Parts: sequence; structure tokens; C-alpha cells
Amino acid sequence: MLADMATEHLIPADIHERYLVKEWRNATGVLTTACPAQWEEILEVLRGFTLLRSEVVVGGGNRSLISRRIDGAFYARGWVEKDFRTAITIDQQTFDSPTHAVDCFKDGVALEVEWNNKDPFFDRDLNNFRLLFDLRAIQVGVIITRAWELQRTFIRLGKGGSYGKATTHHQKLWPKLDGGGGGGCPVLTFAIRPELFVDDGDEALAALQAKQAAQKMKGATAEEGED
Repeated sequence: MLADMATEHLIPADIHERYLVKEWRNATGVLTTACPAQWEEILEVLRGFTLLRSEVVVGGGNRSLISRRIDGAFYARGWVEKDFRTAITIDQQTFDSPTHAVDCFKDGVALEVEWNNKDPFFDRDLNNFRLLFDLRAIQVGVIITRAWELQRTFIRLGKGGSYGKATTHHQKLWPKLDGGGGGGCPVLTFAIRPELFVDDGDEALAALQAKQAAQKMKGATAEEGED
């Protein structure tokens, strides 16, 4: 079967050392041949990423500092958050067929970062990839998430309760991928391994906590000014 064919051997060895990797429908082959520039940028971001203790401890609200940092690395390379306007026309009647915005998009490659959401977000992402691929809006989808093995690190940091079993990690994603959640869309997934964890020290943690507190104070002051 086509879905069983694998091109993961095209992924550099150092990436395998940093991330757990799984693909669907030859996604790596599609990236390396049809989207080589985007593939090189993905590798650059993956190689440049480390999981900082300070960001794990501080968290970040609706969009974690970790997700924002990964997004920012792609935005710095010209990727954009993309909201597709899609519709279906039947007998000259047009019906809106909305899709969800993609975190990062560039020239046919859609990329989502799922660090610590509820696991149904994987269903949303894969279905979105399927629809956009069927509409020829993308050639391949990519998901960056975390490996479940990081749970030991989170527990050691006193953050185990913030990263539950029913959140986004590779053990939740891979069965959905194998179940055909992405349809015909090639999908490549990376899960951040414990080897990428770096203890950046108490000083970095204190500085980040102070920065977060200042931003909250600034936001509260702005809201008071609007009353």
C-alpha cells in the first residue's frame, strides 16, 4: 500500500537523534524533492531548537513560550500564519467550506506546532491537512509536538500535572496518523525528545518570570485605561 511506503531514510541522522519521527504517504520524499527550500528551513529550525527549563516552568498561557519560539523561528524565515478562504461550487451555487488557520505556511507546506493542547487538536490538524491537500492548496503537512518520554522531566520540575496523558504528544498523534486521519495528504511528524532539554539555570528562570510579570502588569494597566 502507498501509505506503507517510507522515505524516512532521507531524514538526517542528527534529526533522528533529537526527535521521534513518523511520516505518512512519503512525506519526507515530497519535501526533499518538491519543496527542498522549505525542507532546509524546517531542518534549520529543528536543529536550532532546545527545550529550556525556564520556559517549561513558566508556561505561557494560551500559546506557550515554547510554541511561540518555534513559530517565531519560521516567521523569521518568511513563513506566515495562513487562513485559507475555501468554497465549493455546485451548479453555479457557491458554498463556503471553511478550514482552520495554519500556524506556519510557505509555498505549499503547512506546519502546525502542538506543544501542549488537548489531543483532539491533532484530529483538527490532520483533517485540515486532508481538506487543503484535496483542494490542492498544500503539498504536504508537518506537525511538531513533544515525545511522551518528556513526562519524566516535567514531573521532576514539578510540572507533571500541566502535561496530562490526554494532551498533545506523539503517543496520541501516531495512532491518528496510522488511522488515516490525514487522508491522502503526506504528513511528517516530529516529537521533541528529552535529549533536547537544557537547564538554562535559575538566573534565566528569574529573568523570564520577571518579564512575564511585567507583561501581565502592562496588560492590566492597559485594560484599566480602557474603562
